[in-house]
Amino acid sequence: MDLDPHEGKLPSEPVVETLDNRIAAIGRQPFRAKFRLRGRDRGLAQLRGPTDLRRHAHELIAKRLAPAFPVKDGKQTPYRGHPVFVAQHATATCCRSCLLRNHGIEPGRKLTAEEQEYVVDVICRWIELELER
Repeated sequence: MDLDPHEGKLPSEPVVETLDNRIAAIGRQPFRAKFRLRGRDRGLAQLRGPTDLRRHAHELIAKRLAPAFPVKDGKQTPYRGHPVFVAQHATATCCRSCLLRNHGIEPGRKLTAEEQEYVVDVICRWIELELER
């Protein structure tokens, strides 16, 4: 398990369990349930590893999701081409309206550093679970 970059220690079990529960609940939605890491996206996730994927997720979230009014909100996340994109759709972290409906993070303001970290945690945990399949 990766170290939490903010605390320098392993995440506590309740945090991982809470993420797993949230991911499982979202994954039961018919639209979200169809997303899986396959083909090139899966290969890229395996090749890059969790550290690189976390860095990519931070960069993508900061640019495409964190602004108060993201460019092309609701259409800014491709369905494939990078494991983070697939994970965003699978975890409902793809646009601000999905963040509101599934994670309670309201639109119309910039995401805080903590909210960005939470979104990255959700994405990376989903990828980790997919690679274990």
